Order: sequence, then structure tokens, then C-alpha cells
Amino acid sequence: MDQLVYYLSLEFYMGRTLQNTMINLGLQNACDEAIYQLGLDIEELEEIEEDAGLGNGGLGRLAACFLDSMATLGLAAYGYGIRYEYGIFNQKIRDGWQVEEADDWLRHGNPWEKARPEYMLPIHFYGRVEHTQTGVKWVDTQVYDDKMCLGRCVLFTISLILFLVNVGDYIQAVLDRNLAENISRVLYPNDNFFEGKELRLKQEYFVVAATLQDIIRRFKASKFGSTESVRTAFDSFPDQVAIQLNDTHPAMAIPELMRVFLDIERLPWEKVGKTLYLLLSIPALFISDLLIELLYSRLQTHTHTHHHLNKISSSQTIYYYLFTDMYNPIHLLQKIGEDYVKDLSQLTKLHRFVNDEVFIREVSKVKQENKVKFAQYLEKEYKVKINPASMFDVQVKRIHEYKRQLMNCLHIITMYNRIKRDPMKMFVPRTVIIGGKAAPGYHMAKLIIKLITSVGHVVNNDPVVGNKLKVIFLENYRVSLAEKVIPATDLSEQISTAGTEASGTGNMKFMVNGALTIGTMDGANVEMAEEAGEENLFIFGMRVEDVAALDRRGYNAQEYYDRLPELKQVMDQIKSGFFSPKDPDMFRDIVNMLFQHDRFKVFADYEAYVKCQDKVSQLYMNSKEWTKMVIRNIASSGKFSSDRTIKEYARDIWGVEPSDLRIPPPNVPRDVADEMLANDATGKLHM
Repeated sequence: MDQLVYYLSLEFYMGRTLQNTMINLGLQNACDEAIYQLGLDIEELEEIEEDAGLGNGGLGRLAACFLDSMATLGLAAYGYGIRYEYGIFNQKIRDGWQVEEADDWLRHGNPWEKARPEYMLPIHFYGRVEHTQTGVKWVDTQVYDDKMCLGRCVLFTISLILFLVNVGDYIQAVLDRNLAENISRVLYPNDNFFEGKELRLKQEYFVVAATLQDIIRRFKASKFGSTESVRTAFDSFPDQVAIQLNDTHPAMAIPELMRVFLDIERLPWEKVGKTLYLLLSIPALFISDLLIELLYSRLQTHTHTHHHLNKISSSQTIYYYLFTDMYNPIHLLQKIGEDYVKDLSQLTKLHRFVNDEVFIREVSKVKQENKVKFAQYLEKEYKVKINPASMFDVQVKRIHEYKRQLMNCLHIITMYNRIKRDPMKMFVPRTVIIGGKAAPGYHMAKLIIKLITSVGHVVNNDPVVGNKLKVIFLENYRVSLAEKVIPATDLSEQISTAGTEASGTGNMKFMVNGALTIGTMDGANVEMAEEAGEENLFIFGMRVEDVAALDRRGYNAQEYYDRLPELKQVMDQIKSGFFSPKDPDMFRDIVNMLFQHDRFKVFADYEAYVKCQDKVSQLYMNSKEWTKMVIRNIASSGKFSSDRTIKEYARDIWGVEPSDLRIPPPNVPRDVADEMLANDATGKLHM
């Protein structure tokens, strides 16, 4: 039995599956033609599919990307998580405010999942521990066994294990917080009250307990899919099982596996020490080195746990999978061959074409086509006429003070004031696109959304401004919307205060899809600058050491307000109600925060940000030089593929080798397919 990898995560931000599946099976063109013959449009079919929004952002998207890469690399791996009935909420913008609606993504069913009731598992909660002559027993528990079944959703060559909970009476489930339905009811409930914290903890244990039971069942089984347990010894467990935890949420897997081995399997401590094999992925951002070492020292006292701590790099960077390649593959195939599809490092070959006039025009043309397509989408959805020749300036991510959407908004107002001050002056036209969700209980983030939409209302309806500046707030930003906006982006905003971003997930996707980055030296921007050269990014503002020095000195927002006339004008407008004439005090909390307790020092970076944006506009006027910088960025982005990351995980941590074994197309007869697989396994066939 080969080693199996088990990936545990509380979130899997999958998005849509249909198109991805067709691409991976090599069926997209055939399906497109078949649908066309029926007089239908495959893009309309794809739009019908609901996003599986079982994640909030980067952590969940990482998990989804890693599963995709495991499948691509032919690893024997499973992903385990909760199949929430309601995923990340649907965001509606009403009168400029965020309103949350339940994400009822299962209302039409989910064709990608298959329930497996034969693998029903009992999960215990509460109760107490009794010490008996036969050993420790967990008694008087609440047992959830008739409400839960284990399901499997096949994704390409990988299975994603999802826990399915039968839906009982909704009202009763709300009234009785102990019902099993509630555990998988909703993704990450608000935890600012006791019940929410309790439910979150129960979700974390739910995943861990059910997963480990299934891992051990699979290990004991005589053959794949069998419910019979034939293996009782655990000597080979470390060689056949690798468990990877996505962040700290499934950390209870450590004591739970110890409990299972000791209390259920009745293994002695010495045996547990030889069999417990646990792989952790815990970002240093969340747990201090001291705490980690303390945790391991306690475990190793009895278990000698085989572990790997996957510390994230100097800026806590994780490398993410790319949503979509903006380039027509034909162009890339002609330039660098087809190996780049599975080895993105091959993109470095593009460096030799930086000065190729034909290739420069091709890249520029593809980007423009994507912009035209997205401009049509925006006009349809938001009733705002967009100039496709304008610079698409994009910031899409969770709305949070540290990500500084506020600074972006201050720059929008600054540009607006400049246009109003001198309407005849030539300005580089911009379409500023901001999108993201605010946590339901996060007052300041919601107020920031309202400010952005209010500024957009003024800017977009000012005849003096015209097409020189447009502001769009993307409603309900999600994976399927990212697939539209990222390939159309010219400028990617990654402007968090230095030292606050663990990584960032979108910045690398923007990079490989031909967007230039304006950002601070924070998160993955650091690695991107190392790969492409800092001169090929628009880096501005304080570095980590500057922020620390400012903290020691004392940050005084008033000093910047007094010294910078444009900043003073912007803040006076917000404070006076210029953007909220019906309620002049609407943004009072934002103003007070920026002046009195801005932990993320927006004013301190404002001047450098505005000057850097001026450099962006200057370069954008030179289309050829802009595109050459784009090509340099794309050529330097190969490192940021999750395929590369998973290869390193597999070889260096899990101890497994990626496989070149290719599954035959589904239209191949079974006997022929079996022969092809047999030949491929012996190295005779490599498709």
C-alpha cells in the first residue's frame, strides 16, 4: 500500500467546478462544440453553476488550489472538510451599504457530490472521562451518528471528502443548538458571543474526529472501499499515512489521534511513539516559536511525534495556484513550448522576448480583449459606461483596515479633486475597481464600503469628470468573479501596512495574468520583488523597520494633515459631508479613527502612495514600455505556482513522489483504458 496524503482544512474555497473539470479532462472543446450544436452557449451554462463558497478568502482558496495541484501531480491524496449548507454569505450592496444574505448554494442540489451512507460515523461531544480497570473511557457523551454520513466528491484524480449532514427542520435546528445539523449549517459563524465560539470549536473537532476515524478505517481496510477491518497492527502507519493541517484550525488532530491510539486502539505509549505520524502546517504569524516548541516538547515526552512545521517564509508567503492564464496558449506554445502547463518555471523563457515587437503587441492585444470583455460585464451589471482604454486599477480582497482600502479611496478623491481643479489638463483615464466582503460584525469595514460607494456615486455622476475617472465597487466578490476581473487588470493594489500581511493570495495571480503591482514591501510582494526585480514593481512607503521606528517615535496623524494640502482637502470633504450630504456625520467614525487611533498609519504612507501612483500613470502613457514590464513580471512569476509548492511538500515533507500516470479520456473503452494505464505505469506510455 502506497502512502496516502490527507489534507485537513476548515475551508475549501472551490468556486465553480464545471469548467475546471472540462479543462482537466481535455474535454472543453468537445463540450463547447456539442453545446453549440444544440444551439446553446457553454458560457451561459457555466454561469448557472453556483460557487462553492466554503471559505472566506486566502486560507480556503489555498486549500482548493492545493487539491488541484495534488490532482495535477498524480498524488494519492484526500481533502477533508465540512460541506457547509451555507457558505460565505452573499453580499448585496443596498444604498451603498453591505447587506448579508445567506449563501443558499445547495438550493438546486450539487451534482459534484455523492453521499456514502455506508460510512456513517459516530462523533462524540461533551461527556466525561472515567478511569476503569480496562482503561480510560469517555462516557455520557452526545453522540451524533444518525445525523451524519460521509460523502465523497470526486475531483479529477483526487477525492475531496466532505461531511454531509441531513437537513432537519430548520426552525427546530435554530432553537436546539445541540442538533448535529448546526455543526455544518454555516461557514465560520460570528464568534463574538459564547454560542458562536462553542459552535466553531465543535466544527473544528467535528472535522478532526470524523477525518481520523476515516483515515484509520481506510488504513485497516483490506482493499479500497472496503468496510471490513483486517489490519490491526499500526507498525506501518507512519509509512502509509501523512496528515497535513491547513493552519491551526484542525490542530485538535494532535491530541485526538493520541486519544484514538491510546483509548480506542489500546496501544501502549511506546507503540504510539513509533506510530504517530503527524504533519503540521502552522504559520508563524499565528503561533509563536516558543509556543510551538513547548507544544512539541510536551508531545515528544511520550510520543516522539514525527512532525514538520511548515513555517512560512520571511514575509510569511505561501505560493498560490493561478486562476486563469490571460494568454492565448497558442502564443505561449509558439514561444516557449508546452512544458509550462505543468512546470510554470518555464515562463522564464519569456525574458528573451521582452523586446520582441510582435510579442509585445500580442500581449497588449490579449490584455485589451480581456478588458473589453470585462467592461461589457461591468456595464451590464452596474449600468456604468466603462472606457476599455482606461487603466483598470483593481483592489479586490477582504475589506479590512490593515489592507488599507481607505488609502485607495483617499487617492480616488485626490484624483477627483485634481480633475475638478484643472478639467482641461490631460489625465490618464482610470477605472478604479474595489471589491471584497466585510465581516458581518465589522463596523469599520462596512463603513469603508459605504464611503467607497458614496465617493463612486459622486465621481461617476460628475459631468466634468466624464470618462477620466470611474469608480466601481464589485458586489459579492467571489472566485468566479475573480476569474473575470484578474485577467482584465492593469494595476494590482497590494497596499497593506508593511508587516501586517501574512502573504496575500491575489497578488501573484495578478502578476502571472499580466497586471503590474503597486504595493508596499509586505507579504508576498517581497518575494515578487525578489523574482522580478524591485524596479519592475511600483514599491512605495514604509518598510517594516520604518513602521517600527514610527511606533517608537509615536505616530501623529495630525502632522500629515497639516503638512499635506491635498490630504487636508480630502479629509475636510469627508468630514464635512461632501460625499454624504443627507447625513454629514455619516463618516465621522472613519475620520476619528484616521486621526486618533489608526493602527495601520494611512496618512504616513499617503504622500508616497500618491507620488507612486503618478509614476504609474506616467508609464501607462507609454504602452510599449508598460507591456515590456508586464512581460518581465509574467516571466518571473513561475515560482508562484502551487504545483511547485506541492512538489516540494510531497518530496521534502510527505515523502511521496509525484506521478506522471495519466488517466485516459472518458470516451476510451474500459479494456483499452486499463491497458493504457498498465503501459503508462511501466513507463511505456507518457501522454
